[in-house]
Amino acid sequence: MDSVVNLTVHGIGPTSRELDPGEDATWVSVEQFERVLDAAVGRQDVRITFDDGNASDVEIALPRLLDRGLTAEFFVLAGLLGEPGRLDADGVRELVAAGMRVGSHGWAHRDWRRLDGEQAEEEIADANRLLGELTGRLVSRVAIPFGSYDRRVLGRLRRAAVTRAYTSDGGRARPGSWLQPRNSLRHDIDGTWAPRIIDGTPPLPLRVRRVAARAFKRVRG
Repeated sequence: MDSVVNLTVHGIGPTSRELDPGEDATWVSVEQFERVLDAAVGRQDVRITFDDGNASDVEIALPRLLDRGLTAEFFVLAGLLGEPGRLDADGVRELVAAGMRVGSHGWAHRDWRRLDGEQAEEEIADANRLLGELTGRLVSRVAIPFGSYDRRVLGRLRRAAVTRAYTSDGGRARPGSWLQPRNSLRHDIDGTWAPRIIDGTPPLPLRVRRVAARAFKRVRG
């Protein structure tokens, strides 16, 4: 494969907790989610990821993934495990037992560009360590909260031996790249969204803007 498409799911179905400001923009219905899964069936160039560790990951997403023979990677907020509406330790173990992969979304959903040294240790090293102990597996992949990164963030991730970092930059990715752009499901997607993202070719100006934006993020800070 020359390239892959990474899709990002946040919450699905009725909300079972108070959402953060703007979080409802990435919350989708069960029907919307199922349409995206159906478009991904049989596609080796599509990767499905989940952010935030919502309870819907196990209650809604997991059975539908298994019904379609799909696997996914779940990026969990280690410090929020067990809070109302979120995954608990048993839910994380259930994902792993079902053949899913678990990675880290940090500790408390903070912007990694605005961390001091102690917070960075908690968000990256401590979160990976806790999730590794919980799953019994090495956790070395992360999804960067809010897609907010710069050269300092990337440096911290490299020093923490992170083996893959997912962003929210959009577009396609090289399968083996360390930094992986993703495409987020949003509340207003329709039945054409997934096929367009998976099979469509973005116009050249958009591709140029995305490449430029990624390059800028890598060197700023």
